[in-house]
Amino acid sequence: MKRTGFKKITSAFLLAAACCMPASLVGQATSKGEMPQYLFPSFTKCNVLMKTGTVNTAVMNYNTVTEKMVFVNNEKYYDMTNPEAADTIYLNDRKFVPVGKAFYEVVVNEPVALYIQHKGSLMSAGKTVGYGGTSQTASATYISNIELSGLQYNLTLPSDYIVNPAPVYWIRINATWHDFINEKQFLAIFPDKSSEIKNFIRQNRIKIDRPGDLKRLVEHCSAL
Repeated sequence: MKRTGFKKITSAFLLAAACCMPASLVGQATSKGEMPQYLFPSFTKCNVLMKTGTVNTAVMNYNTVTEKMVFVNNEKYYDMTNPEAADTIYLNDRKFVPVGKAFYEVVVNEPVALYIQHKGSLMSAGKTVGYGGTSQTASATYISNIELSGLQYNLTLPSDYIVNPAPVYWIRINATWHDFINEKQFLAIFPDKSSEIKNFIRQNRIKIDRPGDLKRLVEHCSAL
């Protein structure tokens, strides 16, 4: 992501600066407007386990539009540009691990592991239509390279932009990853157990888009 307006500083220095930041700055960092691009409503002090074995602390949140961990330094927002150096980030009692340049939330560990790729699309809020309503489908433009500077992703969004959540769920069995967003795709991951899993879904009224239900379902699959 381009960070126009920021002085170029090494990511290691920025992370070290964030680790020294007092938790009292969290409220200040989120009190200047709506920031719906973030997974959590506020920035929180968290533990960052590095692959070297060291543990740092930082005030962080997750940007679902850019899929980057963001930390605060001097009330400004910076991307963590070296995610591969982290092993696990423990944020709001939840675990996040680097996958490529993004971070996935770990919901269930092996043997059948469940991850959530938290994603969001930045889109225009829609134009006014008749009777005082708005239409997103008629006028919304999904943005991959917003004309605003990349910095705007980590600041208050303009009022004419909204974030449309679009999480992707992942199952990892050994070294194989399977993505899914609905029940049919989930059942296709387990062709030999699909009937039994389908009965469990029906009997327990499992909804794939509910993380709690999905966790129960994957734990059941792990026990099969």
